[in-house]
Order: sequence, then structure tokens, then C-alpha cells
Amino acid sequence: MNKYKPVSIPNAAFIFCRYSIAVLIWLSFLLKIKWILIIVFLIFLFSAILKIKKAPMILLYSCTINKIKKSRDVVLNEKAMCFAHSIGCVFSFVAITILYFVNEKIGWGFVFLLAILKTISALGFCPASKLFDCATSDGCCAFIKK
Repeated sequence: MNKYKPVSIPNAAFIFCRYSIAVLIWLSFLLKIKWILIIVFLIFLFSAILKIKKAPMILLYSCTINKIKKSRDVVLNEKAMCFAHSIGCVFSFVAITILYFVNEKIGWGFVFLLAILKTISALGFCPASKLFDCATSDGCCAFIKK
């Protein structure tokens, strides 16, 4: 199984995607607006299904701002990004389910956790992508590998 599938996208579109999703999650949490979290879920879902090259936020940026001000490309692992978007989809779905069907207070706590994780991802250290790399390699740390 090939663990790495390179894909090239505009770097500014990738940054836009990371930051805007983090901002949406924080807005949902701070303003206690559930439907914003549903939008985040849909963005993650379509990003996982369509892959990074055709992800909604990447296309939005690429078809608008990138037409005016070109950005240099960045090469990403499509499989790792798909995994990361799938994890984001699952986390946002769990948060929505808890908010609507279990306990709103616990749900907003889960949204807070999701906001923290997405902020860490937006700043350049994607835990889900690292988890994918760890799961598909011989070991998680360089000193564990033989």
C-alpha cells in the first residue's frame, strides 16, 4: 500500500482553509451557535470525500483570491489530509450529536476541545496528520525505528 500520495495546492488556500475552519469552530463555541458547527461538519465531510485538491475551502480560495493574487504551491500527502479531514468530520459529528441529543453543557465542552485541536492544526501541527504518519510507518518516533 502506498502511504504517500503527493498533491499540490496553493499554500495560501491551505492556510485559508486551516484558519477559517478554526475561526468557525471558535465562533460556534463562543457564540453558542450550533448551525455553524453543522457547516464545519459539512466542510470536513466534503473535504474527506472530495480530497484536498477539491475540498470546499481550497476551491473557494483558488477560484477567488488566488485568481487575483497567485500563491506558491505546497505539496501535501493527500492520504494524510483525507484522514485528517475524516477525523475532523467524526469529531464535529460527535460534538453535534452530544449538543443535540445528550447534554448541551458537555457538548460545548467537546466543541471547546475541538476548537483547541483545530487551532493547533491551524498553527501548523496537525495531530491527525501526524497520527496517520505514525500509523502507516514502522514507528512513531525516529529513535523507535530500527
